[in-house]
Amino acid sequence: MNTTPTLTSPLTIGPRRLRNRVVFTAHLTNAAVGGLPTEQHAAYYEARAKGGAGLIITEEHCVHPTDRPYEKVIQGHRPEVVTGYRRITDAVHAHGAVVLAQLNHNGGQGSSMYSGLHLWAPSPVADPLFREVPRQIGASEIDELVQSYATVAERCRAGGFDGVEIQASQSSILRAFLSPQTNQRTDDHGGTLANRARLLLAVIAAVRAAVGPDLVVGVRLTGEESIASGIHLDEAVSVARMIEVSGHVDYLNTSIGMATETLHLIEASMAVPRGYALFVPNAIRRAVSLPVVGVGRFTDPEQAERALAEGHCDLVGVVRGQIADPDFAAKAVLGRADDVRTCLGCNQECIGRVGMNRWLGCVVNPDAGRESVPLPSPRRRGRAVVVVGGGPAGMRAAATAAALGHRVTLFERDEHLGGQVLTAASALGRGEFGEMAVDLERECRRAGVTIRTGVDVDADLLRRLEPEAVIVATGARPRRPDWAADSVAVVDVRDALEGRADPVGRVLVFDELGFHQATSVAETLAARGCAVTVATPALIVGQDLGLTLDMEGWQRRAHAASIAQVTDVVPMAAVDTGTGVRLRLLHHPTGTVTEPEFDAVVCSVHQSPVDELWKELSNSGFEVHRIGDALAPRRAHAAVVEGHRAAAAL
Repeated sequence: MNTTPTLTSPLTIGPRRLRNRVVFTAHLTNAAVGGLPTEQHAAYYEARAKGGAGLIITEEHCVHPTDRPYEKVIQGHRPEVVTGYRRITDAVHAHGAVVLAQLNHNGGQGSSMYSGLHLWAPSPVADPLFREVPRQIGASEIDELVQSYATVAERCRAGGFDGVEIQASQSSILRAFLSPQTNQRTDDHGGTLANRARLLLAVIAAVRAAVGPDLVVGVRLTGEESIASGIHLDEAVSVARMIEVSGHVDYLNTSIGMATETLHLIEASMAVPRGYALFVPNAIRRAVSLPVVGVGRFTDPEQAERALAEGHCDLVGVVRGQIADPDFAAKAVLGRADDVRTCLGCNQECIGRVGMNRWLGCVVNPDAGRESVPLPSPRRRGRAVVVVGGGPAGMRAAATAAALGHRVTLFERDEHLGGQVLTAASALGRGEFGEMAVDLERECRRAGVTIRTGVDVDADLLRRLEPEAVIVATGARPRRPDWAADSVAVVDVRDALEGRADPVGRVLVFDELGFHQATSVAETLAARGCAVTVATPALIVGQDLGLTLDMEGWQRRAHAASIAQVTDVVPMAAVDTGTGVRLRLLHHPTGTVTEPEFDAVVCSVHQSPVDELWKELSNSGFEVHRIGDALAPRRAHAAVVEGHRAAAAL
């Protein structure tokens, strides 16, 4: 039964009819090479079109040479982009989706490092992230900028796009003109909102003239920047009304936050409630008659259906949900919403990866960002395969192997599948991480994997089963740090979460890994009533949280929970006192030593592979593959990718 009748119903925007309300909105992929679109772009967008999306909006196309904020941006101002455009649009149109190109100039929210040119902006106000003072553009450059949008729009038409979307949202010179924080002009492009909107309206008119009446023109607006002197909802609604009055625009898209100051609002992590940004499209939709796209961490079709049914928006932007599962829309149409592979909101391999200038990926989808790279064909189908270990690596290997036609049996020592994913999900605020285990188990069962839990596998059992290949995914175990010696008051984060230890009173959480292990356990223990201090050898607790946009939320929650933070310290020794533990902490920048006492110490440190079975099988005549933490303890993405690749190599 179709549980998403509104989401899966058609809608007309301007001259195009969309088959449903699911929008794959613009986002960075880092797939461009030399400033031009690639085969990966075509394959990436084709996968979402094939998966049923109604509307696809490609990542930004920069309209002017002064704008190159990062290395792998599509340079729409270069005439040779048209060939790549055709590859994208032909691939998408082959599957019945409508595809638009987003046009943008990032203005002062960029860098001159790649372009070698000074930045353009409404006023010489440095961006807080890039920290480069731009040059205030004059009348002739404003005219040049308007024409550049029109020129690139013409190229998009020649490249087969169904239209364009003008970005005036999170990172855009048009947003900068709209915002009082960055527009400090005193001429006819500054001061009043009507003046600040003048450039946007001029660009809209020029783009419409360039593409004509038979293509779609949309605008993406920031509804709330959450900056004291930035754009707020009332002004965004007023701008939306101005855009509608122009008569040149077919729909409005929305966003929240400003990319380089409140980025954590744009791509919110699992710590932020789903649908958190719906107040923005709701307000704009009540003010205009144009179709409005709503965004806000939509992870399943039913949630998107509710947003439409409750009148918040007319279309729903689903980015990370369709990165995780390209068939998001098709499954909704077929009434299989429960089969959608869930985006975890972890940001580890999408936002976190592109933030390091890498190609976009996904923790739960090993094909994301690699759609143009085909998996090798199995050497022979129908092989008898045993997978040992039911964590993310083992389940991914089992599901992929079964889908490729092999006969797969998955063994897990515990009574439940999931491994450390379930442990991580038990921490405060990390519950959605458990969806990975739920989805992988469902995928295994759907693919026909035989699952046997509560079984401790050894070489003798495997000899009796006579598999043709064995995949060892036995995970990792906590490792006691050398400085802890035999102190009974020092335990691992897994001990605290899995119930083998119950820290109380004054607790030190030692953060050696710089990620969620320490911070989420600290929050969990604080919620249990412990007085928590987090210590780390690094400059900052949870140093990798910045990449996943979790740092702001952690700092606020830690302050609210009175969690103390100590940086630049290394434990040298731990001594049981009879009532707790005394730590010898070296402050490594100064060489000073302190000896604080705690009731318990919880360690977030590196683990050791559980590789005894692999060693036992290495010279036994079996074809053996070792993956995930059993190979080398890392994060979940490595486990999923290795499981996928090992299965494909059988």
